[in-house]
Amino acid sequence: TTPMRAISGLVRPRAGTIRFDGREIAGTPAHRIAAAGLRQVPEGRQCFAELTVAENLALGAYLVPDRAEILRRQEAVLGRFPRLRERLTQLAGSMSGGEQQMLAIGRALMGAPRLLLMDEPSMGLAPLFVEEIFAIIAALKADGTTILLVEQNASAALDVADHAYVLETGRIVLSGPAAQVANDPAVAAAYLGG
Repeated sequence: TTPMRAISGLVRPRAGTIRFDGREIAGTPAHRIAAAGLRQVPEGRQCFAELTVAENLALGAYLVPDRAEILRRQEAVLGRFPRLRERLTQLAGSMSGGEQQMLAIGRALMGAPRLLLMDEPSMGLAPLFVEEIFAIIAALKADGTTILLVEQNASAALDVADHAYVLETGRIVLSGPAAQVANDPAVAAAYLGG
């Protein structure tokens, strides 16, 4: 979570650099990072419970001045998440965890991200919703969305990833193509139940 928050400009890194599109962004205000095309789906969803689904989605396009473009993006999100279309006037806080996660992803997509940060998207979800969320991630990837995924469900994450990094206490201890990392005996023993 902390690295994701640092990348998106919500916290300042203590050391190191963060580069996006060839430019250093460490210390850049979060709204400027968002305007550059980097959006985050935060851990724990963080939907605005007292706002409707439509209002939550609109917040994801807060940097878009063109109302027609906002409506076009909303229609694209609702096409991807039909369940949200059924609940446009419903308060976000009254939806299930899986539905709120769809809303959090939809809200991020309203910003037309060039890089989508996803922090523990399956956390706290029923197994059926976990499958659905990872199907959504796979579809986003297939559509060309670049995704940086932090996920404790290593097996599901490795199934959708092209490249994987294994972190221990904040340090990268292994990286490589996802299939190679998944087949590493130490990774299998520690993270994949093998």
